[in-house]
Amino acid sequence: MMMGTFPPTIDKWAMSFHYPNFYNDMWRIYGLVFFDDADYFRVGDEKRFDPERIRAFMFDRGIASCPTVKQAIRETGNASDKNLTVVTPVDLDDILLQVPKVKTLFTTGGKATEVLLNLLSEPPTKSKYPKTNQSMDYPYEWQSTGKKADVNNLTLYRLPSTSRAYPLSLDKKAAAYRVFFEKMGKL
Repeated sequence: MMMGTFPPTIDKWAMSFHYPNFYNDMWRIYGLVFFDDADYFRVGDEKRFDPERIRAFMFDRGIASCPTVKQAIRETGNASDKNLTVVTPVDLDDILLQVPKVKTLFTTGGKATEVLLNLLSEPPTKSKYPKTNQSMDYPYEWQSTGKKADVNNLTLYRLPSTSRAYPLSLDKKAAAYRVFFEKMGKL
């Protein structure tokens, strides 16, 4: 399950779906990784992607997507996670009940990784967070009473941010995602 932080302000949306900003590289990366075409999910020459095509693809490949944040305050008018104050993190109990076969969570940057790690009963220190392109065991425990203690022996991978502000070329980002999806048996 892909887990990012929080969408940009609605004026930056090019579609009503995850990673809605046309200038974010997420759907270009998926296009390159799975179809060798950065514009695979783009709608013609328009500055938007096709959310129905993306949904169908993700369902077919067994890739879920969920933000790590339900409610946040953007301290500035941009989409930078650096200026994002998390008010309410994701209710992971609720999400995992909807996708019970999930074994791997992967984050698309540092803030998403931080939010997920802070959901653990014993969050690691920042020095123990996985670096980009690394993974760690994710010993999540149900927060609601009456659930089993061990969810799925989850693993958490941290992948590069897909933001254009992240200092890595599109090709290098796609290469990192390709390696991850190969490990996961999705390619």
